[in-house]
Amino acid sequence: MSRLSRIAAVLVLAVLPITLTSTSAAARTASAVDVVLEWYDASALTVKLGGASAAATNSRVWAIGWSAAARALVRQPLAPAAYQQAALASAVHAALLDFAPPGKPQLDAVLAGTLARIPDGAAKERGIAAGKAATAALLAERAGDGLDPASVDAAYHPQPAAPGVWQPTPPAHARGIQYGLRNAKPFLLASGDQFRPTPDALDSERYLRDMEEVRLYGAADSTARTPEQTAVAQFWATTPLPIFTQLLRGALEQKASWPLAARAGLVAAFHVASVDTQIATSDAKYAHVRWRPVTALRAAGYTGWTPLHETPPHPDYVSGHAAYAGAAEQILTALTGPRPARPITASSVVAPGADRTYTSWRQFTQENLDARVWSGIHTRNADDAGAQLGRRVALNSLLHLPGLLF
Repeated sequence: MSRLSRIAAVLVLAVLPITLTSTSAAARTASAVDVVLEWYDASALTVKLGGASAAATNSRVWAIGWSAAARALVRQPLAPAAYQQAALASAVHAALLDFAPPGKPQLDAVLAGTLARIPDGAAKERGIAAGKAATAALLAERAGDGLDPASVDAAYHPQPAAPGVWQPTPPAHARGIQYGLRNAKPFLLASGDQFRPTPDALDSERYLRDMEEVRLYGAADSTARTPEQTAVAQFWATTPLPIFTQLLRGALEQKASWPLAARAGLVAAFHVASVDTQIATSDAKYAHVRWRPVTALRAAGYTGWTPLHETPPHPDYVSGHAAYAGAAEQILTALTGPRPARPITASSVVAPGADRTYTSWRQFTQENLDARVWSGIHTRNADDAGAQLGRRVALNSLLHLPGLLF
């Protein structure tokens, strides 16, 4: 971990009362049910069943609900367990209900179950009120932030075809998506272009080397790619955020001894960084509008070249998968250490039964870097730059998270 990462982690942990072990023990013994995992699972299920078409919109509800919960908890660090549990549940419930109103019966049932386990009294009532108020305040702060699906997917009109310039890719030749996301309001970045990277020149040695790697290893009919490399590419050939949700849950479960404020803060930091990384990624993509490998290779004379997986409809640089992985890695490393206490296994909807197990946070980032090359849809430079962008955005989130929570 870099010196700046350590400083950021210290700043965050200073406002998340990890040292209040007596408070943590009281919260844990108040109920046999882990309220953090209970509402984490409710969040995951709500997003899965009622999620929006835009991934950033889904990440937004996580960020709002869990940041509000952390606010309610860190502002009352010595509050009794009844307050803590009621505040966390009420804050996350309010955010999920705002996000998916049709889920009200199910969400209300989960909340009723949580509150039924908490002894009645003034602390419980204060917690309910504080949780609701924290979410209402954060929703008001985020009103009109441009993270709704319509704003995220504002129409993009491609530039005229030219060397290096992105064009709709085969087979669908679909229009560019997520163009409007670059104009959304970040949580903690100063602007979407704050850490914007610059791609290699088309005639640079590295770019030419990267294109040759994609040509050899990313083709649908590649003889260079190994079965294991194909399996990695297939596992990550989907939106990665549900996979990261599983990995974060594993980390939370292993940190059951932490106070509620610290665990809520971990979820908040993770998803705030995710939203900001998605905005920064969209900014880089549409600032540089770099063509995809399939376009570049066919223009270079490999007219029949086809990638292993269909190319997503937006520019190459930077890789969103790699950026989101870099952000997730940075948050988990800074706040929990470089590796989980025990290996964590995750599944992918596009690779049923082919679960993968992780023993370090850097491992899933490296897989993302490799997978997008082996899928034939990104250059390695786009992947490397994406991962670094995600780490820088996440570090910024850690440095400024205290200001969001207080």
